[in-house]
Order: sequence, then structure tokens, then C-alpha cells
Amino acid sequence: MIKVGILGLAHGHVFNYGGEWIAHPEKYGIEIAGAWDHDAARLQTDAPKLKAKPFDTAEALLASGIDAVVISSETAYHAELVEKAAAAKKDIILYKPMALTMAEADRIVKAVNENGVRFTMGWQMRLDPQNIKMKELVQSKALGEVTLYRRRHALGTQTWANFENTWHVDPRLNRDIFADDSSHPIDMMQWMFGMPETVSCEMSTMVNPKIKNDNGVALFRYANGLICEISCCFTCVASEITTEIYCANGSIQQYFGDNPGARLPRLAGMEGLKWYREGDADWTNSGIPSPASHGQRIRDQAGPLADFLKGGPAICTAEEGRDSLRLVLACYLSAREGRRVSVWDERVAGI
Repeated sequence: MIKVGILGLAHGHVFNYGGEWIAHPEKYGIEIAGAWDHDAARLQTDAPKLKAKPFDTAEALLASGIDAVVISSETAYHAELVEKAAAAKKDIILYKPMALTMAEADRIVKAVNENGVRFTMGWQMRLDPQNIKMKELVQSKALGEVTLYRRRHALGTQTWANFENTWHVDPRLNRDIFADDSSHPIDMMQWMFGMPETVSCEMSTMVNPKIKNDNGVALFRYANGLICEISCCFTCVASEITTEIYCANGSIQQYFGDNPGARLPRLAGMEGLKWYREGDADWTNSGIPSPASHGQRIRDQAGPLADFLKGGPAICTAEEGRDSLRLVLACYLSAREGRRVSVWDERVAGI
């Protein structure tokens, strides 16, 4: 049984996959042995939800005999907690976003490499079976060269009570909602296609002035001419299609791949992922079911994350996580400049 400590209880996703771990220890081989949070009240309230022993300090938890940590604190504390966990020689799962700045991301990469610890980011989109199938189709060129990629990612934040007062939209702790959640589809794009050359991005605040940058669209361009559109609407209450991949000899379409898409009723038998190859008589259905809810999608991370803790490969390395952060921050540079910018522009480090 692998003993895991939770460093920070701010990010609610830990209760989904962590809940699976504690409900089925025989299946996953994971024991949540303890938890720490800088917020003492939150620690006392939330640690029991994971049947975790509360610890007064991160250092005490790290010295308690655990094998690994899940860091699910506010983003502002990620670099500090990775440094502590790495120095204690613990395996690390870091939840998203990686960091607030490139300097913090550099600290994370340095701590992981200098201490020789096993590390992964916990990106759910890299673990989704439909997304894995789309990447397979793209990389095998089963439908020819990809010419245009579109990913729409949405949340209905304006419907969430008191969301404007949470750490997710506090610039000191997490920048804003675009930085927080655009990181998912941007990382998915990087996972599929690698690093682009340039980005052109527009952001706006449309509904609640306390929830900054609740809408944004970024156009990434690759060296081979591929254009990838990442469209983020965090004022969306209903949606269906999430991913469109247009290729020289066919198209791929995915439905229900985010929170608004997963939560609503759908037509019986409606396929979540399908593709069409020129010359075929009809679409090909993947046969891969779409989760019944976004919560189920998060719970489904329990197996792959447990596999990593048992010695499996990283879902996303520290270097890949840093690259994805660079792409998110390049969006801010583009929006600020009002023009297309290189993702390698040195000014990204100052965002």
C-alpha cells in the first residue's frame, strides 16, 4: 500500500480521485495517510473527507513516513511545496495550473531534477480515453495531415454561488479564471502537437467584473502552418461539441468533453467521439463512452494517477508542464500587446 500525503486541500478535484482511492484501497493500492493545509480551518473541515490525519505543518507530514504527495494547494504555493517535497525525496503529483510565473515553474523543474524525484502533473485531459484516441488518430495520420484544430472549453462560472470570492479568481493566488482553466485545453494541444511558434489572443470580462477574463480565444500557429484555436467561454451554461480536428482526408469531432457538455441530457445513443474519412459511407463511431458527468471524468483519474505512484510513467513531466504554462502566459502577452507574439518571447517571463 502506497502512503500518500495531501499538501493543500484548496483544489476540489482531489476529493474526486482521492475519494476513489479511499473507497477502493484494494483496487488502487493507495492509502491517504495525512493532509496539511495552510488554512487550519479548511484542514480540520476537509481532511476527514479523505479520512486523512491532519498535520500542523507540511514538514511534519513529509516526515511521517509517506511515500508520495499530491499537491492541490492554491497555485501560488506550488513552487514552495514542490521544493519541500522534492527535498524530502517524495514522489509528486502536482495539480494544475503548474505555477503563476515562469520563474516559479523554473523552481519546480530545478527541484525535481536536482533531487531526482518522480514527478507528474495531474492533467485530466491527457487521461481521457477519447482524447487519447484523438491523439492516436492525429499522430498516425489516419485521416491525413491535420490542417485546423479547434478546442472549445467552457464553464458556467456566473452560475456558481460565491465563485467571485474564491481563490480561483484571486490574482495573488491563481491570477484569474483564464489562467486557471485555459491551461487544460492549451496543455491538451501541446500534448497532441508539441510547441507552436506564435499566438494571437483576445480576452475580455463579460459578466461579472470580479471574475476577470471570463472569455478568451487564442490562435496558435505551428511551424508547418497548422492553426489551433483554443476558445474559452467561462460564462457558458450549455454546450455539446468540444473538439474539431480537420484533416486533409477527413474530420474528427468530439462531444461532451467539458463541464457544460457533460452535465446536460443528450440524445440516446449519441456518440461522444466520431470521425469521417473521405470515401466512407458514414461516420465511424469510436465506441468510447462519454462520462455521465464532469465529476466522473475527474474520478476516472484515480487509476492512472495510482499507476504513476506505483512506478508508471509520468502523465506530464515538469518540463512539459513548464512549456504549457509558457503558452498560457504568452496569451497574456499577446492580449496586452494587441498582436501576435512568439511563444518564446523573453517578455513572457515578466507576465
